[in-house]
Amino acid sequence: MPRVIDVADTRTASLAETGDALRAAGFDPSDEESLSHAARWLRRLGNDKTFLGDVLVDELARRHRGDGLENAYGPQVVMLIPPQGDFFIRANIWPSAEEHMVRASGEAAFAIGLPHDHNFNFLTLGYFGPGYWSDYYEYDFAAVDGWRGEPVPSLKFIERARLEEGKILLYRANLDVHAQLPADSLSVSLNIMHTSGAQGWFDQYRFDLEAGTITAMLSPTPTQALLRIAVGLGGEAALDLAQHFASRHPSDRLRLVAWDALASSAADRAARDALWARAELSGSTLVAKEARSRRMELVA
Repeated sequence: MPRVIDVADTRTASLAETGDALRAAGFDPSDEESLSHAARWLRRLGNDKTFLGDVLVDELARRHRGDGLENAYGPQVVMLIPPQGDFFIRANIWPSAEEHMVRASGEAAFAIGLPHDHNFNFLTLGYFGPGYWSDYYEYDFAAVDGWRGEPVPSLKFIERARLEEGKILLYRANLDVHAQLPADSLSVSLNIMHTSGAQGWFDQYRFDLEAGTITAMLSPTPTQALLRIAVGLGGEAALDLAQHFASRHPSDRLRLVAWDALASSAADRAARDALWARAELSGSTLVAKEARSRRMELVA
């Protein structure tokens, strides 16, 4: 399960001070000194029980005009400090199952009941309320290829636990899996998220816990979207690039995306089947397994 970080510090820090401290020292979760430094500033920020309310009131007063907070997530997430080198800071709002927004939108809209890992490390602190529950698992990322339906024998249950107010956890990239459960009542967590250039090359998965399998990949990259669009728009250069990526790119995931893009431009079902038959022989287990699934879908 995520690693519990014990930090005893009664001092408070503003959001600006916390951002300055992290910008000055950086955030590297693989380095114990850097991790301890970030956790201490997260504790100090969490000790200020009024700052987040002030931020939200200020945003409402602005009506999201001018220099408002940048948010690439959605209404559940408040971006407090946008990406700054190797980190950003956000707040997450966790409704209970009885909240109208959950009953109206469904639990999936709040990532409730969707077992997944993360392809990044992050620190989280229970800031307000009783905190959300999670069933925690661990698995061996290096032992999987990532195709849909792939068995994950290393996936093992650890415990059910709650992010209580004041508790700090380190979610470890491609190791910790959690199936999130609703908070008993409205809760808020604060996160310091680690970012790196390599992050996009590590997949994030959704799991079927009962079957012990991978059900989806959750971390598409801008490169994948651009490749699909380029091929969809047509042009020999885009098709040549997709062919090159499909056969030679070092990322199996991007190779699969290239095959998908090429299949989308195929003239008919027979042409798509022939293309996926070639993909099955491409030398990648991920591509071969997914290609087989695509061919079965064509005849379903």
